[in-house]
Amino acid sequence: MNFIYEPNKVYVENEEGKTIVLATFPAYSAGTVVINHTFVDPTLRGQGVASKLMYATCEHIKKLGLKVVATCPYAVVWFKRHHEFDDIINLEEQAKLSPECQI
Repeated sequence: MNFIYEPNKVYVENEEGKTIVLATFPAYSAGTVVINHTFVDPTLRGQGVASKLMYATCEHIKKLGLKVVATCPYAVVWFKRHHEFDDIINLEEQAKLSPECQI
């Protein structure tokens, strides 16, 4: 999968230029971004693509030297299962979010 990296999103396009995989993470606070949206085209679901997207996104955020909070439901659940990225979670800010966003 050929991920395309931009400052506030990671995505994949198909041959026609249509976005088929996407994670967005706009600025949340100084030095912290929020993963607020993930998308995987229905034709790719059930193949582990969303998890690969989250790995790529978290590695990108780490390389940018940023911390992260998550409001996207998939991202919240993913972080609960992938503690190898606990070091990039801004726990103080994440704790201020609604109960369904708690990691």
